[in-house]
Amino acid sequence: MKKPIDNYWNLKLESVKENLENNNFEVFIAQDAKAAKEIAMNDIIPKLDIKSVSWGGSMSFVATGLFHELKDNPDIDVLNTFDQSLSKEEMMDKRRQSLMVDLFITGTNALTEAGHLVNLDMMGNRVAAIMWGPKTVLLIIGRNKITGDLEDAMIRIKNYAAPVNTMNLDKKTPCRKTGICHDCSSPDRICNYWTILEKSFIKNRIKIILVNEDLGF
Repeated sequence: MKKPIDNYWNLKLESVKENLENNNFEVFIAQDAKAAKEIAMNDIIPKLDIKSVSWGGSMSFVATGLFHELKDNPDIDVLNTFDQSLSKEEMMDKRRQSLMVDLFITGTNALTEAGHLVNLDMMGNRVAAIMWGPKTVLLIIGRNKITGDLEDAMIRIKNYAAPVNTMNLDKKTPCRKTGICHDCSSPDRICNYWTILEKSFIKNRIKIILVNEDLGF
């Protein structure tokens, strides 16, 4: 067989897609980050009546180029929560306002093979928006986020995604130095709010693009 690794991941993604769809998520598969942006811009966003958009912290979202495609769109009210020119107070207000946009875009920390989304947040604005508020949510998820079950998902988040993210954000936490979770009490702790989404109560409100390459942490 030619390209057995590609074949393996195509089979895996199709299986996860089916389980996610059984859980009331709308799911697309993209072969790479560029294709994910094209699906979002051509197949998802045009079918929605979008007047406002915002996003949560997501390296996967940025990697697709979708962030740069949307952030200066004159036809959409863009709440850019990544804007470093904002004060802390202004940034917090933007995050509160982003709970009421038409479209919220982000990623996930882990995705089980059974089609459950697992996340761990610092402030909770990202997971809050995924669960409730924005009319539509779009999650961009690289294949590296797929785990066997909930226990594997939590281990992945605590002992990989969170330490790497503290390094990326230059947080003053023990895991930044050791790469291992210490269940710390640091003021910079980013592990505060766990969420597990087993199903989407409003069918197809949450749309997912599964990407057949590694994206984000």
